[in-house]
Formats: sequence, structure tokens, C-alpha cells
Amino acid sequence: MANYIKIGTFGPAWHTLPEAFSNEQIIDGMIEFWEQQFVQVLHDKPDLIVVPESCDIPANLPMGKRRLDYYRARGNRVLDYFSQVAREHHCNIVYASNIYMPDGKLRNAAMMINRAGKVIGSYNKNHLVPEEYDNEGIIYGDEAPLIECDFGRVAFAICFDLNFDNIRLKHVAQKPDLIIFPSLYHGGLMQNYWAYSCRCHFIGAVAGLPSEIRNPFGDVVATTTGYSNFVTAMVNLDCCLVKLDQINDKRTAIKAEYGSAVDIAVPANLGVALVSSTTDKITAREVIAQFGIMTLDDYFTNVQEHRTQSLGG
Repeated sequence: MANYIKIGTFGPAWHTLPEAFSNEQIIDGMIEFWEQQFVQVLHDKPDLIVVPESCDIPANLPMGKRRLDYYRARGNRVLDYFSQVAREHHCNIVYASNIYMPDGKLRNAAMMINRAGKVIGSYNKNHLVPEEYDNEGIIYGDEAPLIECDFGRVAFAICFDLNFDNIRLKHVAQKPDLIIFPSLYHGGLMQNYWAYSCRCHFIGAVAGLPSEIRNPFGDVVATTTGYSNFVTAMVNLDCCLVKLDQINDKRTAIKAEYGSAVDIAVPANLGVALVSSTTDKITAREVIAQFGIMTLDDYFTNVQEHRTQSLGG
């Protein structure tokens, strides 16, 4: 059944503050900065807001002791502010920063805050840049949790993670509805590849670079620009990919029965189609099952099994 959510994502340049600022001034300055950013999207009533990696760490705050002193002074105060915004505006918000966890370990984390202002799950960056470990003692993450939100299942990657297949393949197996990518690095074609290989929408929030919302083809459906460092867009998470030649001769029959209640989008060059349900009466997967069409992954599994059998395996 149609699962429309409105997403707001940000890509402001990594914020700087005067170097002479005390920790208290930095905390106040970062909260003020995000107050100014959030107001740009809150009137659109988003279901989800995503911010870049290190969202409350000034770009010119030196790594090492100076940052560690700031992290301890800040504690959860910026996180608490994000939680307050989520609660007051009834939206989910991702908070991404270096933060001490309850076990006392410092992590580069992305936390999902729900509409009640509660942290319902977090992801710890699996692939740190070595300087994060060597200079600040940030601990490597080793899990890839799938977080259940009120709109669907969410997976994460942070910055450098995008270069490593082991975390991507965990997400491929989990089949999330959405991948969220807070970062200081864009990743280029890797964003497209992650969206397509994980068969889901992909939300990037990249400081100072295009922050994009991608569909499961990897195509950009909305992006920040040089004129605007924020964007909001509606996406429909009730969708699935199918092999194009499986649906081609059934498209007319599907549209004859469901009309605009089912959308069939075909990108260039991939040989696949994205089937989406725009009604609350039936899901995209129920539609394809009705017409004897497999999901793309099921089709590929059948092909592999056919090959194995043909080779006498």
C-alpha cells in the first residue's frame, strides 16, 4: 500500500565558529546554527530530517584533546535539542556526530530520533578514517542494525563506509526500505550503486556538497544546489524492482486494472522496472504476485539456480 513520506535533507558547508570560543559558546553556536537550518524545512512538515556527519562539530575545531574536551562538555545537549525539535514538530530526525555512548566509548554515530523525541536506534560507523581512531580514540563499529521506524526499516552508512562491500552486502541481505548516509564525503557513483544494489531509496546528507534523495535505480529525485543547501521531497517506499522482460507484456493489463493506482517506471539501460503502489488498497508486491511477476532478486536467484542445475550441481 502506498507509503509516502516527506524527507528533508541538508548539505550546508561544514560550519565554523571563532577559534577563541569556549565549549559553552560552541554548544550554543551549534544549536543556533541548526535552529536556522531546521526552520527552512519544518514548514513543509517532513516525516524525516537528515543532517550531515559531525553535524555539531565545528570544522576548525582541532582533532585531539581540544575536540575531546568539547565532546565531554557538550554531552547530549545538542542531541537533546534535536529530540525537542522532533517532539515539537512530530517528525523523525537523524542526529549524526561523535558522541560518548553509555558504555563510555566514543563513537562516530548516527542516531534515529522518533516523533516522540526518543532515540530508537543508532548506527556506529564501521569504517573509520584511521585518524579518527588514532587522534581521538573513536571506536570502530562492527554491526549494521536495521532500525524499525514508523514509516519503514532504515539502514545507515556514514562517510567512508560507502567504499566497503562488507557493510553494503549486510544491507543487501537486510532489504531495508531506506538507506541514510550522513557524510563529509559525497561518494559519487557509489551512492547510485548502493541504492540499486540494496533495492531501496537512498538519502544523502553531505556537508558542502550535493545532498540527494535517490530512488532504487540510483536516480536523483531531489537535490540541494549551489542556491539552496536544503531540499524536501516526497517519496513512496511501497515499491519493488522487477526484470523488465517479466513485466513488459503485462504492463497494459496492469494499467487496465489499476490505472494510476500502480506506477511503472522504467529507467534507461538497466533492463528493470520499478513498480509502485499509489493506493491504500494493494501493495506493489501484491500487484506483481497477482500477475505472476517475480521481484528482481527472486528472478536473479532463479537464474543462479538454473545455472547450477545446468552445470550438474
